[in-house]
Amino acid sequence: MSHNRSGLLTGLALGLIAALVAAAALGAAVLFQNRLPTGVTAFGNGHPLSLVSSLLVALLVALGAGAARPRALTLIPVSALYAGAAMAAGQVLGSSIMIGASLRTPPDGPDPAALPDVTVADITWDNFTAGLPHAPNLYRDPIAETWAAWLYLAVAALAALLLVTLRVLGVRRAHRRGAETEGDGREEAEYRAPFEPAQPPTQQPTTDLFAPRKPARD
Repeated sequence: MSHNRSGLLTGLALGLIAALVAAAALGAAVLFQNRLPTGVTAFGNGHPLSLVSSLLVALLVALGAGAARPRALTLIPVSALYAGAAMAAGQVLGSSIMIGASLRTPPDGPDPAALPDVTVADITWDNFTAGLPHAPNLYRDPIAETWAAWLYLAVAALAALLLVTLRVLGVRRAHRRGAETEGDGREEAEYRAPFEPAQPPTQQPTTDLFAPRKPARD
């Protein structure tokens, strides 16, 4: 099938797997962000760190989608959707568990608004379902409050779009050059000089009346 030859189906499957892995990794990063140094998480209000996370998600999706040397242009917008969806899913996943953990065990510290110190034991289905109704507020609240989350999503989608575009166009150029080289080699093998017959003519017996003939034997 043409889809198989173009690498579309394989690229879609590998890109989806990469998006799921990226979403899980991003969710873990959201959960355990308190383990990072304060200077890293507080620098620029955390925006540089989140932008780097967006680029890493896009890179992972692009590597998965481009692993099969795809030539199908359809894979380009789908990869952008994969990256954006992975970014949103990772943020919602991590935030759901974090919110659920804080609802079940309210913080005792002086700052109730501080992020809870989540541990591996807090990664449970109950915490996820408890916090899931609140986590999508990252995108449902007014844009003046959620612009950062939408920015990270857009950066991931655009970066994946650019990376997969470069990959697909590069593969298409390489395939075109290979086809041209193969065609040139076939033409050189079949080349003959001008007016050269395809095969030498067979010798025909002479019909000249004046040509000497052997005398017949008695």
